[in-house]
Amino acid sequence: MNSLYSWIVVIHIFSAIVGIGPGFILTTIVKSAKTLPEVRHAFFIKKKLHIFVMSGGMLLLVSGLLMGLLRPMLFQQGWYITSLILYFFALLLGPTALKRSSAPIKEMLADPQLTDVPDSYHVLVQRLLRIEYVENTLLLTIILLMVTKPF
Repeated sequence: MNSLYSWIVVIHIFSAIVGIGPGFILTTIVKSAKTLPEVRHAFFIKKKLHIFVMSGGMLLLVSGLLMGLLRPMLFQQGWYITSLILYFFALLLGPTALKRSSAPIKEMLADPQLTDVPDSYHVLVQRLLRIEYVENTLLLTIILLMVTKPF
């Protein structure tokens, strides 16, 4: 591991583990919560894990682009370009669809008068989970492209 490129690859891999790994369990945490205290705790944990997802995800993007700058031929590889496009789309889901879907849930859970999980929560959380499944599918596709480099 003498080259700068090799070190950036290592950083890129660790960033994927830190940034993407926790993202895959966020849906499981929310789905397993049944009572109101469990739901509130699930969203608390989700918020804490999101810090890792965001920081690792940004480092993942920066290290991936740095690899492209160090090896410009990557920008001629279909798998690399496709991965970047999918990653940008995945990043856009956060401040748009995910935020829009999670805001009413967070607002609902902030109500101190709430004692039971309302029926409307289940509809809202299903919508949120569908978007998170799309996000996870995009990320799995990107990982598959990076491992196999099919085109």
